[in-house]
Parts: sequence; structure tokens; C-alpha cells
Amino acid sequence: MPKDSPPRQRLLAAVFASLGEGGKAQRVEDRIVEGIAAGVLADGDRLPSEAELASSMGVATVTAREALVGLRSRGLVATRRGRDGGTFVTVPTGRRAELVRGRLGRMSRVELRDLAIHYRAIAATAAELAAEFADPDDAEVLRRILHGTHPSGVGGALVGEFLLELAALSQSARLTREFVRLYKDFGPLMSLLHEDDEFDATMVAYCERIADALAAADAAAARETVTAQIHTGLAALIDEHARLTDRPADPTPATDQRRTG
Repeated sequence: MPKDSPPRQRLLAAVFASLGEGGKAQRVEDRIVEGIAAGVLADGDRLPSEAELASSMGVATVTAREALVGLRSRGLVATRRGRDGGTFVTVPTGRRAELVRGRLGRMSRVELRDLAIHYRAIAATAAELAAEFADPDDAEVLRRILHGTHPSGVGGALVGEFLLELAALSQSARLTREFVRLYKDFGPLMSLLHEDDEFDATMVAYCERIADALAAADAAAARETVTAQIHTGLAALIDEHARLTDRPADPTPATDQRRTG
């Protein structure tokens, strides 16, 4: 698997984590598609071997093999033989966006809001704790992430990396794992909106305010700013969902900005 920053390593771990009881080929396939849609698995990335995939996801080798067959049939991976062979992701950036739009279009508005509520609750709590535990260098670390570069080229990748690192600063391993799991589901949906420069600038501005809150050790401001950021994102997602499904958006999203998770 590709070596990269700690936030992306956490996302990769979430993609290949154990499926628990009843792991089926379709679930393995779906998990890898989620990783591709999230930009965690980029075009040209090498997947683990069948045996490694089976071991990490807690399934039989034949199940992992069946999942890879399904992915190959969809044109999402290709297998090469030889010393430098293996199974590689074959998804250009444009195709990745198609996968995400397809997923958003298949979701109901209730599912979308429920995911956002859960995501907001975990993200806001993580931000609050991060501000409580922050040392003087943490805000600068976050700002450097925000103004750096990201190898995936996926819209919103830097904002996503910022939020993943923010969750890690909560100093709660369990909370961080839950945020990573939710981000894997919610982050790709948000990436669609980052294709709009104005929306992207708005999300970056929220992140700057979050970094300011950490610098001031202001836990309440950190929580409120993350809540407002996700509220803004959900409102835009509902509009995009309505466009994809040709249904009018509701005038007020369920996650009211005044609530704090």
C-alpha cells in the first residue's frame, strides 16, 4: 500500500479493517469502492494481495478473490503478473467523482442527514477536546496542513487532512477511530462540493477559525465552528442531492446550526 501522511494511513487502515462476522465478497468489494471514492485509494495504487486482504478484513481468501473479480469486472482494478505485478487501482479522478455522485444519488435525504448528524457529533466533540489539550504548536501544525499540497488531487483533500489531524489531537484513540470511520463515508460526499471554488474557500475559512480556536485554547469556539462548518456542508449536500434526484430541497436542514451535537 502507498506510504503517505498519518491521516491517510488512518483512512487506509479503516478501508482494510476487519468486516467482523459474516464478511461477504460484496462487502469487501463495497469497502474498497468506498476507499476509491474517498480518494484514499488513488489511480495506480497497489492493493494488498489476496492473502493480505483476507487477513486484514477477516474473510476467507476465496472471498477476497471473489471481491477482486467483481472489482475487475467493473474496471476499477487491474491485475498484472510478474515480479512487479499485483492488483492496482485503475480509476482516473473523473471516474472517482462519478462513483461519489452515484452513491449520493442512491442515498435518501433521511440517510444523508442522519450521517451528517453522527459525523457532526463526533467531529464537534473531537474539536472541543483538541482545543482543551492543545499545545502552542498544534494550531501551526494544522495551518501547515491546510496550506500544503496533497498527492491525491481530490477536492477538499487538505480540508479533510486538517480534520483528521484535528480528531487525532483529541488524544482519544476511540474517538479518533470513530471519526476516521465516519469521514470515510462523509468526506467523499463533501469532496464533490469542493469542486466549487467559493465553497472550497468557505470550508478553508472555517478551518482557519478552528485553528484560531485551538491557538486560544477555546474549546467552545472550536466546537461551534466545526458545527457551523458541517451545517453549511450539509445544506450544500442537500441541494446537490436534490439536483441529482430532481427533487426540491427542504428549506431547512435537520442539523440546525444552533445545535451543538
